[in-house]
Amino acid sequence: MTISLAKGQRIDLTKTNPGLTRVVVGLGWDTNKYSGGVDFDLDASAFLLYEDGKAKGTDDFVFYNNPSGGAGSVTHTGDNRTGEGDGDDEQVVVDFSKIPAHIHRIGITVTIYDGDGRGQNFGQVSNAFVRVVDAASDREVLRFDLGEDYSTETAVVFCEFYRADADWKFQAVGSGFTGGLSALCKNYGLDAQ
Repeated sequence: MTISLAKGQRIDLTKTNPGLTRVVVGLGWDTNKYSGGVDFDLDASAFLLYEDGKAKGTDDFVFYNNPSGGAGSVTHTGDNRTGEGDGDDEQVVVDFSKIPAHIHRIGITVTIYDGDGRGQNFGQVSNAFVRVVDAASDREVLRFDLGEDYSTETAVVFCEFYRADADWKFQAVGSGFTGGLSALCKNYGLDAQ
């Protein structure tokens, strides 16, 4: 049975799901009727964060142009440039057993590619969700539907995984940013230039 979470909720992920070591983080969305003439290209990313909440380099930032990080523990499966169709639009695979000890938190984010330039924002995106699936059994463990509270934001932190002793927990975040990927990178300690 899938657990549906609300913004801000936290859940023990590995403690309540014994044997869960590898998950597929599926992210999906639809775009509202929009006559801008340009497709929405939403991009999932993962930020691997040290104890101070910051990423330190390229191995700590996983996205379509850097599809693997954290010593191979986090993998982006590919870029979907239109978001067409049902189900997951992009996926990030996380192997908790391989995450380096210095990584304490993983932020899963979605940005709108050139959102500012194209006049696009998350207010024009609907049915956005993140779901966590056990890679071994293909069972959906939890789901967080974002809702539509974002009128100007071009980047959203969907969720975070964080370490609690030997276990990993999940938090539904839903925190929006203006300024797209650059603002998100700055938030997590990286320079997007």
